Amino acid sequence: MPGPVEAPPAPLSPDATQHLVPMRDGIRLATDVYRPVGVLAPLPVVLVRLPYDKNSPYVFMAEVAARLNARGYVAVVQDVRGKFRSEGVAVGPVSEVNDGYDTIDWIVGQEWSDGRVGMFGDSYYGFTQWAALSSGHPALRAIVPRVTTTTIPSMWSGGEGPVEDVDWLCGAQYTAQVWSGNLIREHPINWDAAPLTEAFEQFFGDVDSTSPWFDVSVPRQVPLSIYTNGHPFAQKPIPVLHCVGWYDNLLIPSMRDYMELVSRPNWAPLQYLHADSIDHENYHLHLAPIGVEDDHSASPASLDRLMSTYLLPALDFFDVFLAGSRPVESLPKVQWHLGHDDYRTSASWPPADAHVRDMFLNPASDGSVDHVLTWERPSGKAEVEWLYDPEHLAASPVENSFAFIFEYPDEQSARNDETTVVFDQAPVETPLDLAGPIDLHVCVDSSAPTTDVFARLLDVAPSGEAHLIARGQGILLNPSGTEAVRIEMGHTGYRVREGHSLRLVIRSSDYPEYAPNSGDGSNRWTAAERHRSTQRLVTDGTAPARLALTCL
Repeated sequence: MPGPVEAPPAPLSPDATQHLVPMRDGIRLATDVYRPVGVLAPLPVVLVRLPYDKNSPYVFMAEVAARLNARGYVAVVQDVRGKFRSEGVAVGPVSEVNDGYDTIDWIVGQEWSDGRVGMFGDSYYGFTQWAALSSGHPALRAIVPRVTTTTIPSMWSGGEGPVEDVDWLCGAQYTAQVWSGNLIREHPINWDAAPLTEAFEQFFGDVDSTSPWFDVSVPRQVPLSIYTNGHPFAQKPIPVLHCVGWYDNLLIPSMRDYMELVSRPNWAPLQYLHADSIDHENYHLHLAPIGVEDDHSASPASLDRLMSTYLLPALDFFDVFLAGSRPVESLPKVQWHLGHDDYRTSASWPPADAHVRDMFLNPASDGSVDHVLTWERPSGKAEVEWLYDPEHLAASPVENSFAFIFEYPDEQSARNDETTVVFDQAPVETPLDLAGPIDLHVCVDSSAPTTDVFARLLDVAPSGEAHLIARGQGILLNPSGTEAVRIEMGHTGYRVREGHSLRLVIRSSDYPEYAPNSGDGSNRWTAAERHRSTQRLVTDGTAPARLALTCL
C-alpha cells in the first residue's frame, strides 16, 4: 500500500502580505492580508479562518480575495491553529472561539481597517464564523456561513427524542485525515476492518500520527467545551446569510440552524437564506454529472464561472450590512433554486404559498413487491418487512458524498429485495414543485434493540433513470412499531417534471458513509461482530406511513 500523501503548503500569494498574528497564549497564526491596490483609506474587512491551507487552489482564496477587493473590502485569510503555516497543535474546534476573537481584535487595530468586520466561508470555515460570533466581539457585524452548521464539533451524531442521527463515518474520516497533524493526510481507510475502531487504528499507524479531535469523538462522544462564551444563538443578534445546498451532506443540520434562528423574534429580522442545487463542493445540479470543462477544481474557466453564484450573494449582503453602500430593501430575504427550473425569491422559507401534502406508503397486499406511493389515504392495515444483513450492507451510492453532484449516480438499481423496500408513484401528468421540508413518518419495529432507517427520495425519469431529490436517516431507539417516528429528509427546491415519478427507497444501512448498526445494542464502533435483524413497517388508516412533502 502506498504511503500517505501529505501535500506541503502551497506557494504564498504575491497579492497578499503575510503576518503571524499573536493569540492570547502566544501562539501565532499565519495570516494573509489582501488590500485593494492604490487604496490608502481604511476599509471594512472580510475575514476567513480555515484549516485547509489558505494558499491552496482547493479553497481558491486568491480569487475570492480579488473579488472582495474589487468591491471595496480588505480580505484577511488565516490558517487556523496547528494547520499548515500556523503555530500550535491541531486540536480542532476547541480553540476557535478565542482565536476568532483575538484575530478580529488584531484586525481592528490595523491602519487599513475601519473597525467593521464580516466573515465568510464554507464548511469548517463556516463553523469558525459561528465560533467568532459566540465570542461576542463587537466589531463582528455580519457573517456568511456556507454549507456548515453550529454543530460541526459533533457532526456525526445528534438528534433527540426517539430518533437520533446515525453515526456519520464521513465525519470521523474527516477528523482523522484533516486533523491528525499540521498537514492533511490523504490516506485510504480499510473499511473491511472490524471493529470500526481498528480501521482507524490502522490509518493512524500508517500515517504515524493521531487526531485529538477523533480521540474525543470515538467510540463515544466526549462533551467538549466549544462555545466557551455561550452558544452563538445566545449572543446579540447580527445579520446572517445562511448559504445551503440541496445536495450538501450537511444540509439537515444547516437548515436546523436557519429554522431555529428564524423562529426567534430577536434573530428572525436579520436572517437571510440562499439555497442552491449544489453539493458541499459547490457542484451544481444543472451541470450534473460534472465533466472536465465544468470542474472548477481543474478548469480555471469553470472556477471563474462559479464565482458569480458562489460569491455574489455574499458581496451583495456585505454591501448592505458591512459597508452600508446598499439599502436593506435590495436584498431578498430568501433566494432559492428550483431544481430543473431557475432561481426564485420569497419573503420566507418555505415560501408563503407552499403547503404540506401527505403522500402515503401503501405496501402491496397481494404478496407482490408492487408497493406504491399515493395521495389517497389508506383505510386498511398493511405491513412490509426488510432485513438488516451486515454481510450485505447497502453500498453508499457515491465514493465522496461531499461531491455528490460530481458523480450524480443513476440509482435505478434500487429494487425490492431482502434488504430494500421500494415504493413507487405513478408518473405525474403535470409538474410537481417541491419547496420546503420533507419528512418521513413511519411506525417500525425490529428484532434488534435499535435499528437504523435510511430513506432516499428519487426522481424516476421515463427512461428508468433514477436520481436523488432528498435523503434522511435515523437511529430508532425504541423500534416497537406502536409509535410513529419522524425521519428528517431535509429541505429541497425541486421540480418533478411531467412524466417523471417519485420513488422512496428504505433500507437499514448505507456503508461506508454511515457506521453500521451492531444489531445487538452494543457500541457500533467497537463491535467485532454485527448481527442480522428484521424490520417491519406497519401502516393503517389511523396511523398511516406517509411522506410529508412541502409543495407549491
